[in-house]
Amino acid sequence: MQFVILGLLLSGPLSLYDVQKRFAAGISLFYSASSGSIQRALLHLVDDGSVVVAEADGSRRGRKVHRITDEGRERWSAWMRAPLSGGTDAETTVLAKVYLLGLLEAPEDRADVVRGIREHVDASRAALEALASEVDAKAAGLDDASRRIFAFQRATLEYGLRSHALTREWIDDVGEQA
Repeated sequence: MQFVILGLLLSGPLSLYDVQKRFAAGISLFYSASSGSIQRALLHLVDDGSVVVAEADGSRRGRKVHRITDEGRERWSAWMRAPLSGGTDAETTVLAKVYLLGLLEAPEDRADVVRGIREHVDASRAALEALASEVDAKAAGLDDASRRIFAFQRATLEYGLRSHALTREWIDDVGEQA
């Protein structure tokens, strides 16, 4: 979440309320975050020097805004360019990076991010295909009751395969725009 917030702050200073509204206006489609978790993430970013807090210009109520620092810009840029890990949040990370992709100014940087995502999707899909082959080979010797159970478990694996195929097609489309 911290990197998504840093990406939002690249466009200019935002209050906590502004950040929450930005999440609600689009990011919440792929990243669920409570007000409290956004506030904690902002506090952490301030503590590590990625963000500074100041009074909003012309604010009579003492409204505080958050501004990204040069260190925060560097951290965000490094995160955008970093390879994806195989963790459980890979899909959310892919969506966050694509959502923020237009903030990278250089076309070659955007192309590198898309290429990294494509490589990650291909590697994950290859692992699922290998697993499917292995599982299918073992299924041949199952009795009827076990085969019935297996059919639904295999359907779940098929979902993963199809999801990766669609993600690969989608990231290719994104790459054409990058």
